[in-house]
Amino acid sequence: MEVTESWYLVLSAMLFCIGSFGLLVRRNPLVMFMCIELMLNAVNLTFVAFSNALGDLAGQTAVFFVLVVAAAEVVVGLSIVVALLRRRPTASADDFATLKG
Repeated sequence: MEVTESWYLVLSAMLFCIGSFGLLVRRNPLVMFMCIELMLNAVNLTFVAFSNALGDLAGQTAVFFVLVVAAAEVVVGLSIVVALLRRRPTASADDFATLKG
């Protein structure tokens, strides 16, 4: 049994659906960030699958830039979440309004 690009696309769609479902259902900011990262990795898997199918490196280059942006998002986002959770240990996503100046 050969693994084709369609298997990767189905896996990517499943990962994206799991991430979007978790983002809509959960209210914990850390879990929401993990769901966003899961969705970004699903898109990266799609880029790599199409890049491999087309024999082009453009998709892999896009993955590199998505990973750089995701790393910057994690640095900034986690610092905000940690600041919020230090202030209120049982904080939810609705409590981000308390960080306004």
